[in-house]
Amino acid sequence: MVPRYARPPMIALWEPEARYRIWFEIEAHATQKLADLGVVPARAADALWRWWDTQPQIDVAAIDAIEAVTRHDVIAFLTWVAEQVGEDARFLHQGMTSSDVLDTTLAVQLSRAADLLLEDLDALLAALERRAQEHRYTPTIGRSHGIHAEPTTFGLKLAQAYAEFARCRERLVAARREIATCAISGAVGTFANIAPEVEAHVARQLGLSVEPISTQIIPRDRHAMFFATLAVIAGSIERLAVEIRHLQRTEVLEAEEYFAPGQKGSSAMPHKRNPVLTENLTGLARMVRAYALPALENVALWHERDISHSSVERFIGPDATITLDFALARLTGVVDKLVVYPERMRRNLDRMGGLVHSQRVLLALTQKGMSREDAYAVVQRHAMEVWGSDGETSLLSLLSADPEVTRLLDEDALAALFDPEHHFRHVDTIFARVFPGSPPAAALDGEGRSA
Repeated sequence: MVPRYARPPMIALWEPEARYRIWFEIEAHATQKLADLGVVPARAADALWRWWDTQPQIDVAAIDAIEAVTRHDVIAFLTWVAEQVGEDARFLHQGMTSSDVLDTTLAVQLSRAADLLLEDLDALLAALERRAQEHRYTPTIGRSHGIHAEPTTFGLKLAQAYAEFARCRERLVAARREIATCAISGAVGTFANIAPEVEAHVARQLGLSVEPISTQIIPRDRHAMFFATLAVIAGSIERLAVEIRHLQRTEVLEAEEYFAPGQKGSSAMPHKRNPVLTENLTGLARMVRAYALPALENVALWHERDISHSSVERFIGPDATITLDFALARLTGVVDKLVVYPERMRRNLDRMGGLVHSQRVLLALTQKGMSREDAYAVVQRHAMEVWGSDGETSLLSLLSADPEVTRLLDEDALAALFDPEHHFRHVDTIFARVFPGSPPAAALDGEGRSA
């Protein structure tokens, strides 16, 4: 975890004291159920909860000192608790194994981390929807291969991102449900020395489901899916970040990150305004995606268990969730304050002499009886001339002087094919799909925006 890219609520989930508190709750809930079943004295559970009700400070340093001797983290913790609680602490951990504590704790932490990430996604979705509605009819050029294709709207670009992150949210909900799993089944998972009722009780108390069949550990396919989901979200973050970076290039400059008063873009060049936040997001997304591979490699463990996964998860659990939390919050800020330049979008849309309307001319000629091959050849011939004219001519002017074209399309019909508003007639339909209940725009003004 790098403090520069971390936020306090998510950090708090992974602090040693937070982990030890979950350990205690697991042990105390298990002891309570064992007391209900008559396996241990009721006073044992009472003693644990009485001590807990004093809201004790967890002495992390003292536990670490014990672990330095025992070389076992769970035993060190149990030893420290016994020192605080007294004789009745001997009934802690009856019939349990360390993985019961460790795996269930990780499930709690990842579930709570997912809850924070879902809040982050909700904030991002709200920002995307607001900006998409704001620019529903802001005309811009759509690009394929980085080259001008056909007109679209900036609102549609943002609506696409909204739909993608909405899918990300659905996936995270499913991944959270799958990872929120409790295992209190003892050595090799047979419940030989602890009843399944104990597992069910602990699961209920912690808001988890029971693992149907564990092998001393919770199977790691669940964790692999969780971290893979985080990786997909990171990919979506990078996709939007890269789009913004491209739009901020000097030659494009259709949108850019907010540049705060007093902000500096370069130590050498005072004029620079760089897309540093979205570049940073690209880097953070790479890190989150990188954590998916070791999670996948953790699936294959020896027999009923080994601990090759343990060291991996001590890294990727905190790092992936903390980094993604920061990245989602940063992207929300970028979208919320994104500076948009509609006039620059309009100039870029018009800069290629009407080439972006070539498909409409092609289709119109075929509908008037020209073969598709001939129509393509005619339109492409003139389009290539415009492409090399550096703005000195337009596709409409060349087509208007071509007898092959004008014998099929009169002046008015040909000019109508160059109206960009043709491309915006289904914007409301798309918005209704992405934002159910979104009201349609009443009309379009001359600039292609909602009136």
